[in-house]
Amino acid sequence: MQQKWFYVPVVIIVVAFFALQACKKEEEIKIPEGAIAIVNGEVITQDELDKELAMAQQQFAEQEQPSDEKLAEIKNNLIESLISRKVLYQESQKKGITIDDAAIDDRLAKIKAQFPKEDDFKAMLDTMKLDEALLKAQLREGMAIQKLAEEEIINKIEVSDQETKEYYDGHQDLFKQPEQVQASHILVKVDDGAEESVKTDARKKIEEVQKKLKEGGDFAALAKEYSDCPSGANGGDLGYFGRGQMVKPFEDAAFAMQPGEISDIVETQFGYHLIKAGDKKPGGTIDYDAIKERLAQYLKQTKTGEEVKKYVEKLKGQSTIEKFVPETEKKESAG
Repeated sequence: MQQKWFYVPVVIIVVAFFALQACKKEEEIKIPEGAIAIVNGEVITQDELDKELAMAQQQFAEQEQPSDEKLAEIKNNLIESLISRKVLYQESQKKGITIDDAAIDDRLAKIKAQFPKEDDFKAMLDTMKLDEALLKAQLREGMAIQKLAEEEIINKIEVSDQETKEYYDGHQDLFKQPEQVQASHILVKVDDGAEESVKTDARKKIEEVQKKLKEGGDFAALAKEYSDCPSGANGGDLGYFGRGQMVKPFEDAAFAMQPGEISDIVETQFGYHLIKAGDKKPGGTIDYDAIKERLAQYLKQTKTGEEVKKYVEKLKGQSTIEKFVPETEKKESAG
């Protein structure tokens, strides 16, 4: 989703870890208007939480909306996220970390490039309850936190060959690879439950394509011309896949053929297919040398997550943090 660029990878790691902080009772302190937390004298506002919630809710746009209990949990996690980012940003400023305007403009340009039109970018900002100035401020904060994490944590973490080899040897099940086949296809689509006349027309069309193939037609060219699958743009190429990844009639035909062989017409719930089998990869365990670099990256990310958690907790422990019940929750409780 488009909002993901708001958080550099380390910020995502930080957000995953929150330690609940004890706070003073509301009646014992004077709460600034709109405040949901104060971190070392700096206020985190309800408006900031609302913006975070707007971004989080985009993840549920095409899913079932969360229950009230789940929404309360999300809000609490977002507050902890704001607190974590606040202490990290404050620490970055103590250490004199600055992000120049050119770097922010460059990052902003890359974000805009993800949208077909400027209006689409502005619509996204409206959805997230942001404007360009606020977005730049978030980018400045996130990039400063990233730089802090790199200097204080990431650049100091090393993963030895011995560690990667020990992990590989101790987790062999993770590196097992099933038999795979590469295949291309031409699909004449038929919607599930279509009338017989529609199915008949589709069958005639795939039979015409089959005839062209038997007459020496190029499979990739015919896929580009006739296939109703998006893969048609790539000559029908579906890449490599293992058993269980395709519908069974398609899978059975693809695995039964020899490389270069073209199937008879195969009917599935999607319509009629002509399948061309490609290379096969036998099942087995991925070789250590082939996975070593990716495994080292994974282990470094794991170590980074652990060290960031410790670092954030240390900063929180050195900070004065006060949290208050958000105004929305007060109204809901009163209602």
